[in-house]
Amino acid sequence: MPLMKSWVASANDPETHFPLNNLPYGVFSNNGHDARCGVAIGNQVLDMAALETAELIRLSNAPVFDLPYWNDLMELGPETWQALRERLHEFLREDAPERAQVAPHLVPMADVTLHMPLVVSEYTDFYAGRHHATNVGTMFRGAENALPPNWLHLPIGYNGRASTVVVSGTEIRRPLGQIKAPEAENPSFGACERLDIELEMGAIVGVSTQMGQPVTVAQADQMIFGYVLLNDWSARDIQAWEYQPLGPFQAKAFATSISPWIVTKAALEPFRTTTPERERELLPYLKEPGPMLFDIDLAVLIEPQGAAPEVIARTNYNQMYYSAAQQLTHHASSGCAMNTGDLLGSGTISGPEKDQRGSLLELSWGGKEPITLQDGQTRSFIEDGDTMILTGHAQGNGYKVGFGTCSGKVVPAPSFP
Repeated sequence: MPLMKSWVASANDPETHFPLNNLPYGVFSNNGHDARCGVAIGNQVLDMAALETAELIRLSNAPVFDLPYWNDLMELGPETWQALRERLHEFLREDAPERAQVAPHLVPMADVTLHMPLVVSEYTDFYAGRHHATNVGTMFRGAENALPPNWLHLPIGYNGRASTVVVSGTEIRRPLGQIKAPEAENPSFGACERLDIELEMGAIVGVSTQMGQPVTVAQADQMIFGYVLLNDWSARDIQAWEYQPLGPFQAKAFATSISPWIVTKAALEPFRTTTPERERELLPYLKEPGPMLFDIDLAVLIEPQGAAPEVIARTNYNQMYYSAAQQLTHHASSGCAMNTGDLLGSGTISGPEKDQRGSLLELSWGGKEPITLQDGQTRSFIEDGDTMILTGHAQGNGYKVGFGTCSGKVVPAPSFP
């Protein structure tokens, strides 16, 4: 699919993340006005609440855009999602008949504050990238036992905390927790010393299910509203002590960052691709009816205090072993009710090469091989003052369907009360 031309000139720039082909959904505020729904187009934000007030768009009897979240729109279902996308194309295409009425409702992106784009109902994080799982397993259990016995049969996951999912730009306070050094007889309590990131994609569930209702992979794919960049911050030393036998807890509960723009599944359709070849045949309920992954280039950048940001890893979402639709199907298979606004983290996305690893744990091989930055500094894990940045886009023919950035600056741990 070629670039779709818009009368918003900046949307036709081949380097923008937000051409007419994209139209991602976010929440913004400006000039003291309340936060409300907006759509990114080039370097502008289309004020959806203003369009609704002007009666240029109406999707429901009740307002759905003069709100600080997109959940109400999600609840209207896939047919309404498609109708909205078609209406936005009519507003913004090069020959739009309503250009004069729409133009006053554009706001420069440079003048807005971006907020959480949804109310996260619940948050589940998966462990579904094979290269990451193999690397981590090799470090802790040896190459011969890198993957647990169930890994090739189902997408492993755990329930996280919706309460600490935050929007890009939110500072991340270094967590406190119990840590047991290998040589110590007893644990101690203090600040995490091995703070890490996890490069992930987040899938947003738009359609709810009833308790006891399983879904097929095809149905799960239709339930997904869109995707965001996701950084599941991780306290590796806290995690090492606490995770057996039930898995991550406080080491993951303190913060998860997401990008402010929800890229819809419709915008990603041209970039569908297949999951990797299976080493073990999956059970029938997890088999995919067609391509369920997306070809999305991803990068991790680090910006130390007072230094320029630099890329430390590049990979692609096509490296995932399990798609978001498979993860959602497995999640609901027991009868677990899924809610509008549920967030599913993909798991760390790493490729086969060293510079394609999506966490510092892997990049520094557990701290044994520190990475050297351009100014000569080294890092095994994140230091106070470092800003970690995720970015990503799908590359089209002369355009990008991008996610913007997902960033967070690490600040010192609090003092314990």
